[in-house]
Amino acid sequence: MRCPYCGNDDTQVKDSRPTEDSNAIRRRRICNACGGRFTTFERVQLRELLVVKKSGRKVPFDRDKLERSVNTALRKRDVEPERVERMISGVVRQLESLGESEVTSDQIGEFVMEGLKGLDDVAFVRFASVYKNFSAADDFRSFLTELGNDERSKPNRDD
Repeated sequence: MRCPYCGNDDTQVKDSRPTEDSNAIRRRRICNACGGRFTTFERVQLRELLVVKKSGRKVPFDRDKLERSVNTALRKRDVEPERVERMISGVVRQLESLGESEVTSDQIGEFVMEGLKGLDDVAFVRFASVYKNFSAADDFRSFLTELGNDERSKPNRDD
């Protein structure tokens, strides 16, 4: 594993353990050149996924890109990293369980919105504003009004 600090290929594993949801192995590493310490995650990949963009272009699925966009939506929000990791792993599992080698960017966006909705309302709206390409304050207002109407139409669990 290449050191993120100095680029050296000679790193050593100091500790390995399963993640909380047991879907990955967390490894603490140290660089033998600069002494930098960092964490890596090893996950099972069931199949190679291709993402079909709106333009029709196909690119390999990139879990790191998904993680970056989720973390951007969650910036400065108080959400435990383990919950975020579980949500991202859940999105990847949903995509892999579709049984297709190609998924659309829209499918990914919908799964992420569903996951963020259960994680953090503000991050959900932030992500939706980019995913749905909001261009004015009225877009936010309409989205939040629609969201409120959806919530009111759900049966009350206390009944």
